[in-house]
Amino acid sequence: MEKKIPVRSEADPKYTWAIHDVYATDELWTADLEKARTFPQQIAAYKGRLGESAHTLYEFLRLGDDMNVLFDGLYGYAQRRSDEDTTNPTYQGMASQAMSAMVAVDAAGSFETPELLAIPDETLDQFYRDEPGLETYRLYLTRVREKRAHILSDAEEKLLAAAGEISQSPDTIYSMFGDADLKFPPAVDSEGKPHPVTHGTYIPLMHSQDRVLRKSAFESIYGVYSSFRNTAAAILTAQVKQLKFHADARKYDSTLQASLDGNHVPVEVYHNLIDAVHQNMQPMYRYVALRKKLLGVNELHMYDLYTPIVSDVDVNIPYEEAKQTVYDALAPMGDAYRAILKEGYDNGWIDVYENVGKCSGAYSAGLRVHPYVLLNYSGTLDSMFTLAHEMGHAIHSYLSNRTQPVVYSNYSIFVAEVASTCNEALLMQHLLKTTTDKRRRAYLINYFLEQFRTTLYRQTMFAEFELEINRRNERGESLTAASLNELYHELNCRYFGDGIVIDPEIDVEWARIPHFYYDYYVYQYATGYSAAIALSRRILKEGEPAVKDYINFLSGGCSADPITLLRGAGVDMATAQPINEALQLFDELIDEMEQLMQD
Repeated sequence: MEKKIPVRSEADPKYTWAIHDVYATDELWTADLEKARTFPQQIAAYKGRLGESAHTLYEFLRLGDDMNVLFDGLYGYAQRRSDEDTTNPTYQGMASQAMSAMVAVDAAGSFETPELLAIPDETLDQFYRDEPGLETYRLYLTRVREKRAHILSDAEEKLLAAAGEISQSPDTIYSMFGDADLKFPPAVDSEGKPHPVTHGTYIPLMHSQDRVLRKSAFESIYGVYSSFRNTAAAILTAQVKQLKFHADARKYDSTLQASLDGNHVPVEVYHNLIDAVHQNMQPMYRYVALRKKLLGVNELHMYDLYTPIVSDVDVNIPYEEAKQTVYDALAPMGDAYRAILKEGYDNGWIDVYENVGKCSGAYSAGLRVHPYVLLNYSGTLDSMFTLAHEMGHAIHSYLSNRTQPVVYSNYSIFVAEVASTCNEALLMQHLLKTTTDKRRRAYLINYFLEQFRTTLYRQTMFAEFELEINRRNERGESLTAASLNELYHELNCRYFGDGIVIDPEIDVEWARIPHFYYDYYVYQYATGYSAAIALSRRILKEGEPAVKDYINFLSGGCSADPITLLRGAGVDMATAQPINEALQLFDELIDEMEQLMQD
């Protein structure tokens, strides 16, 4: 029987997030929106005055904090409601209104940075002595003034701020295109039975032991994307062009430099990752060969990459069981950490199951009232790991919001994937430690290997694709569906080797990846995974001292640059060492997998 996906109104409230913790009614949200619309006028009252006195500067910065807190709720509520059902025009409209209000605030405050830069050093030093409250903002002010070379005039800054909403358009259009408009034909299994293909069901279908079903789902989803490849290419081209516009306007050498500079990450970190993975391709080729051998196929295809190579293991994990397993696995983190996890479980942080129109995938949004986690839980091992992953993000946000002043509470995206992946690594070690059955252990090792493949190798391949399309645009080359397909095909050949058939359908996979609209985000999955493997091993080996350092890292927000924060937790991401060590572990796991499957 074809599985029925419920509409939002049919969702069990027990498994939906407590969105009313942000606003009890839409009317209360509307009232706060009206408050937010007064902010531009309040901001304008400070224009030309930031250097007049310590008190004036302090008042202005406090106003900025108040605005950030209000917009956190305004946009967070509207976007979460929109994500519950992306076809609902009411919340699409509210999210758009909140974004417009934020853009208006940005435009009104465009004088801030030029005026901050104009304050003489000796005057600012006196301000710190005159107004002790300004000490809270010293690091923020220092960071602003360090970017002097990339700051424009007041009028130019105002123009760039006004273009902010337009700059979000490629991402917004892509989201509507992918989540609301695209529909995929059902996949058909070896018995001729149909199965719905959605963003939420696709990966579970790829895990199926039924190869006919896998191939059918693969052809279903990429057939539709291929039919819209020119539209998808136009949207992606718009994204890279807006990145170049902003990088050029701010006098950066490249979009990569502009993006990483915003997070205080040297561009060498990005290149180190790609170079390190290029130098460690052989373990990936070994894994492809092992997968082909254990699946017993004459040809390994792209739709064979996700199905477990250990087939006779029960992998249906009810949600309640997954919650308990994750809780048990995080025992090395201590009672205080797990208390936050349980608070999230019990108090409506998580929206669990798929419904018609719900945003695909999974994420954590770190709102100040409490984090919100979106899942599309399907009962697979991957679903349980996703729960651990997103709750890692959530606890990171929770600790940063409660430890740091508003101005430093948002952690850098460079460290964002560390907390989530450390949770996953601890979950894997727990499962391996508590498993005595040889085939289940082999199944888990296969899953661990897949984490390396999909996080370290795959995300680095995405990072290389993103770097190259931006470079081509910077050189003035056109990005067409054909050229994007060709590039993506070449990268698949490089990363998988000649032990697998690079099916032509996979050439358009770039059109399915929303992260290409997140401005050089994907590389951080790979660097974060490498850091998390190192940190989880330290926690398991050293116990309480390592946990203390790690909790301090999670509580750090952006109170230091991300490389410094990670060094404090015990890992140096300015070097390739964590990446090389992680890939060495991948190679060792392949050795164990080969041994287990021979015995």
